[in-house]
Amino acid sequence: MALGHCCLCLHNGCRMDCSLHRLPSHRSVSLNEYSRLRFEPTMKMKNALTTKMSLSELIDIDFSLLQVISRMGLDLSYASLPVSEACRKCGIDPDTFILICNVYSFPDHVPSPEELAGGNIRNIIDYLHSSHLYYMGQAIRVLENSFDKLVAPFDEKQKKVVLKFFNDYKEELDKHFSYEEEVVFPYIEALQRDGARTSEYSIEQFEEHHENVEEKLEDMKNIVMKYLPAKCSNDLKIMVLLSIYHLHDDLRRHTYVENNILVPIVGRLERDGK
Repeated sequence: MALGHCCLCLHNGCRMDCSLHRLPSHRSVSLNEYSRLRFEPTMKMKNALTTKMSLSELIDIDFSLLQVISRMGLDLSYASLPVSEACRKCGIDPDTFILICNVYSFPDHVPSPEELAGGNIRNIIDYLHSSHLYYMGQAIRVLENSFDKLVAPFDEKQKKVVLKFFNDYKEELDKHFSYEEEVVFPYIEALQRDGARTSEYSIEQFEEHHENVEEKLEDMKNIVMKYLPAKCSNDLKIMVLLSIYHLHDDLRRHTYVENNILVPIVGRLERDGK
């Protein structure tokens, strides 16, 4: 790559291709590496989550399960109750809740056929739908507001480059979730209702279409951390980076739930319906 003047960082001799916003030779700890390290302290607790535990015990083991509790519609006023009882009071299948919690908390946990057989598809789809609403309605909005503040002192050219990158990512994420909402979920619901496939679609196509929506977050992190002008507010940089790391971590867990729970359960339904 030729050396040149970068419109983002204003460094002469920058090796970053501004059209791709990536510089492999300058990379530090990647978001994927961060997520792996983030999970390591809890790996020894694998398979420790059960329906006999109270909600508060689950939260103490992994506080990020507050996201699962919220998206599944569980009421924290039942935090002292066993998961089995709290779930039933809220109309949630307890085995499905614990199944999602174990996959969400432990990325190398591959559910057994027995665990998957007890999964409630309606609860799983509702959870994934709530996750989509959170990402596009809250997480992206928080990140967008932080970016707007961060680039406020930029000249128009710099601002346009950074915001275009963010908006392209936002559009890609929305497209990804829309595909799941408009194609995948209706297909699964019809498959469960009719007991057999009524179209040529299969869950294998979902796996093929399941693009990695995390890659551009890596680029976004590098832009904010390394290539923005010195006049940027350090506090705002940190705020944006925290939002990026949090979103990336949550999206990875979301992907684990889809790949390790939804896909095998639907695959079994397809085979049974033949």
